[in-house]
Amino acid sequence: MLEACFVSDIGRKRKINQDSVFITDKPLGNIPNLLLLADGMGGHKAGDYASRTALEIIKNEIRVSTETDPVKLLTQAIEYANRQLYEKSMQDSNYSGMGTTLVAACYTGGQLIVANVGDSRLYLVRKNTMVQVTRDHSYVAEMLRNGTLTREQAKNHPRKNYITRAVGAFSKTTADFFYVDILPTDIILVCSDGLTNMLEDGEILSVIYQEKSLPQACARLVREANANGGIDNVSVILARPLNEKEVEL
Repeated sequence: MLEACFVSDIGRKRKINQDSVFITDKPLGNIPNLLLLADGMGGHKAGDYASRTALEIIKNEIRVSTETDPVKLLTQAIEYANRQLYEKSMQDSNYSGMGTTLVAACYTGGQLIVANVGDSRLYLVRKNTMVQVTRDHSYVAEMLRNGTLTREQAKNHPRKNYITRAVGAFSKTTADFFYVDILPTDIILVCSDGLTNMLEDGEILSVIYQEKSLPQACARLVREANANGGIDNVSVILARPLNEKEVEL
């Protein structure tokens, strides 16, 4: 089982929160638990609609599906959400160009199964280190991977926020999947780029380890991101595995 919490905040510069978050430590359909985070894009309220609707569709598809394999189940749900959003964008000009990033994760059998589309991220926090599990689908990330851009150049690149893959932006999309063996002391961090663009990894780690509880750490991470400028919506999920004694309590 998981202990999980989240905070999602509009930030200091935006007029609407286009991030959406859902967590449950209880079974949803045939999935034992679920963490979902989406960061929408699009004019006016289109980004808000994209992220919120994507999560609602994914939750409903998981809830009613008879599929028992988590990877197949998440794949089907994400692909269906993509089709529904894309068709909406084609039918209504108010939603043209909308889309959303997505991170989905479930913990089962001592392993975390992670699905990722776009540049929202999941990190594994272990022994004072913070390792990015997901792989950014963005223009700048691709340039970093092929060596045409340095990390220092990437920080202020004018196309830093251009993502190359999203849910709802194209007729088809593909989620990358990752599998992580989880230790009892590990902490899982899922976040939108409103956090990682405002805080360095070391600052995030310090907050997580300084606070006495995950809810306190979540709240402080958002406060720190806003204190550093808060130029975007910021959403943070923190989760950790529960041992048998904690579950009994």
